[in-house]
Amino acid sequence: MSEEAIDCIVSGRVQGVGFRASCQSVAAELGLRGWVRNRADGGVEVHAEGSRAALARFRTWLAQGPKLAHVDHVECKEAVPEHVSGFAIRY
Repeated sequence: MSEEAIDCIVSGRVQGVGFRASCQSVAAELGLRGWVRNRADGGVEVHAEGSRAALARFRTWLAQGPKLAHVDHVECKEAVPEHVSGFAIRY
């Protein structure tokens, strides 16, 4: 199974609503590795690595987010794997 990676920018009401913690939990459930962090512009930036199927499911979740979030837009692009371990919240 080949390893793939994506970088995504999520915009909307995605800060202060548990987005990063939920993102970390969902990524772990899907067996993904990577990181998530807030952006100065109010969005959230995500880097995820794993199988194509798991990344597709993750992208679907990103478009919805946790219950208190309101996602306006998700933009993802293919990325180079960073070979990180686990899924971290970065500050």
